[in-house]
Amino acid sequence: MKSVKNGRDGRTRIIEGALRRFSQDGVSATTLASLREESGVSVGSFYHHFASKEHVFGVLYAEILAAYQSEFVAELLRHEQARDGIEAVVAFHMRWAGEHPERARLLVSERPPRKHEPGGAEVAEARRAFFKKVSDWWKPHMKNGLLQPVDPTMCYVLWLGPAQEMCRLWFAGAHAPSEDEIKGLGEAAWQSLRQRGER
Repeated sequence: MKSVKNGRDGRTRIIEGALRRFSQDGVSATTLASLREESGVSVGSFYHHFASKEHVFGVLYAEILAAYQSEFVAELLRHEQARDGIEAVVAFHMRWAGEHPERARLLVSERPPRKHEPGGAEVAEARRAFFKKVSDWWKPHMKNGLLQPVDPTMCYVLWLGPAQEMCRLWFAGAHAPSEDEIKGLGEAAWQSLRQRGER
């Protein structure tokens, strides 16, 4: 039992250490040695859980993305009205970034793992399920003439692109968004995504 507990602790320490290092230095600049030092684990313990630095990143990215998407969908489903949902998700995105800056910085600044890379299959499957849930919420509003018919990429760009750029400025220390600015981002998203003639 003790070895199992230590094994779980070791994996958790590696993931938490990786989050700190990747968030601060970026994945490419983080060495395996610095990752092990930050985590406080031995070489043997590290390789017991992960095959490489890229493996750690893939697992970490997939876990962060899944948690974010779960909260995103939960927030979206709280709102039956199209405009309320669009604006609430932008506010949620900014709030989540403020509450989880290291995790948000990773999602904003790092390229997600591709399908053939560690964590890539999990990320692809999570995105498929995520877009299905968002689409299920979106389609009735589209059919009712409230929201535009847009593909997932354009939906993301129009809905959260400006908020993501605000996050980049925020994380770089260039600008801290005000409540009015966050509200303005939500209103801009609605104006971008509503069908013409809908107010």
